[in-house]
Amino acid sequence: MGRAADLLGVTAAFLRSLDDMGLLVAYRSEGGHRRYSRRQLRLAARVRELVDTGTAVEAACRIISLEDQLAEARRENTSS
Repeated sequence: MGRAADLLGVTAAFLRSLDDMGLLVAYRSEGGHRRYSRRQLRLAARVRELVDTGTAVEAACRIISLEDQLAEARRENTSS
């Protein structure tokens, strides 16, 4: 988690809060360490962008969730 936080320029607490809100569900190593996929890191970076512009973390997570749902709907629509 520390390495991911450093990479994104956020604190470990920020990443934990995204995990607590259900936006990022980190994989756990055998030792119990959180592991994030590249996709999850992109989502966390997007949340950080929104937070940096003044959006509350909870609202940013909701926006990201809705953006993700819209992208999925567009993919399904295109493949139909």
